[in-house]
Amino acid sequence: MRTPFFFLLISALISLCCPLILAVDFNYPAIFNFGDSNSDTGGLIAGLGERLDPPNGQTFFKKPSGRFCDGRLIIDFLLNEMNLPFLNSYLDSVGSPNFRRGCNFAVAASTILPATASSISPFSFGIQVAQFFRFKARVLELLGGKIDRILPREDYFKQGLYMFDIGQNDLAGAFYSKSEDQKLYDQGARRFWIHNTGPLGCLPQNIAVFGKDPSKLDELGCVSSHNRASKLFNLQLHALSSKFQGQFTDANVTFIDIFSIKYELISNFSRYGFEHSITACCGYGGPPLNYDSRVACGQTKSLNGSSVTAKGCDDTTEYINWDGIHYTEAANLQVSSLIVSGRYADPPFSDRMPFLLKLKF
Repeated sequence: MRTPFFFLLISALISLCCPLILAVDFNYPAIFNFGDSNSDTGGLIAGLGERLDPPNGQTFFKKPSGRFCDGRLIIDFLLNEMNLPFLNSYLDSVGSPNFRRGCNFAVAASTILPATASSISPFSFGIQVAQFFRFKARVLELLGGKIDRILPREDYFKQGLYMFDIGQNDLAGAFYSKSEDQKLYDQGARRFWIHNTGPLGCLPQNIAVFGKDPSKLDELGCVSSHNRASKLFNLQLHALSSKFQGQFTDANVTFIDIFSIKYELISNFSRYGFEHSITACCGYGGPPLNYDSRVACGQTKSLNGSSVTAKGCDDTTEYINWDGIHYTEAANLQVSSLIVSGRYADPPFSDRMPFLLKLKF
C-alpha cells in the first residue's frame, strides 16, 4: 500500500524546526496554520478575488473579514487564549500584513489531495506546504533588514506550533496519493496540532440534498451516511497521527476530536444556550434548514421570477450554523472552550493548560 499523502506531507514539515519536544506547553512564539474554510482568515478572497458579502463578519469585525462566518473562527479564539494576534493570510498582501507571530496558509474549499480542474480552490494542502517553504526561505533572506518587526525570527520556525484543519472537502480517498518522499520532514517542525473533521451529516447543505428521505436521518436530523464517512476518515487520521508519533518520537502531536465536540454541541444545543441546532442563520427558505444552494449568504438572486435574498438572522447567538456550511462565532466560541478543556485531545492536556483558569471567552 502506498504511503498516505497527508502523512508524508506532515512528516516532511515535522523537520522544519526544532529539537526534542517533551510536552505541550502552549507557549508558542508563532503559529503556522494549514487548512480549509474552517480556519481561512482571508486566503480564498485574496487569492481568487472572490467577494464575501455582508452579513458575513457582522458580529465581531462589523464587515466581511475574509472568514466564512459572522465573526471569529475557532483558530481566532485559540490564538486569543495563547495571547497571540489574529493570523494574516499568506495570500493577502493588502493592508500591511504582519507575520511576526505566524502566518495562515489555509484557504477555503481546499483539499488534501491535489486540486483538479473542477476544484474551487487550487491551493491544496501540498500547495500550502510549498507556500510555507517559500515563505520561510524569503523570511530568512530578509531578516536583518528594515522589515524585521513584521517577520518571524528564525528560531520561531523551530519553536512555533504547526496547526492542521483540512479534509472536510475530500473525505473519500483523502490520504492516498503519489509519495512526496518525506520532503517536509527534512525541514524541521516538531509541534503539531491536528483537528479531525466534524459531523458533515449535520450541515444543512448536506441535509438539504441527502436528507429528503427521513430514513436516511439520525435522531438529530443529520444524514447518517455522511457522519459515518466522517468517522471513518477520522479513524484513519487518528491512526496516521499515532503512527506518525511512533515513528518520529522527537515530535509532539496533539490530536483534537472536533467531531465529538461539534456533535456534542448539536446534540445538546439548548444546554449551550442555542435555540437552533441544524438551521442556518444566514440563508433562504425558512425552517427547518433555511438553506438553498442557489442563494449564498448575503446574495440576492432571481428564483422563479422573484428576487430573493439570503439574509442573516436577528440573533446569531441562537444558531449553531451560520450559512449552511460553516459555524457561527457563538458556536466557534463553544467549540474552542471544549478544545481547551483538554478532554477531547489525544493525549489529554488539561493538566498542562496554563490559561485554563483565566479563559478569555
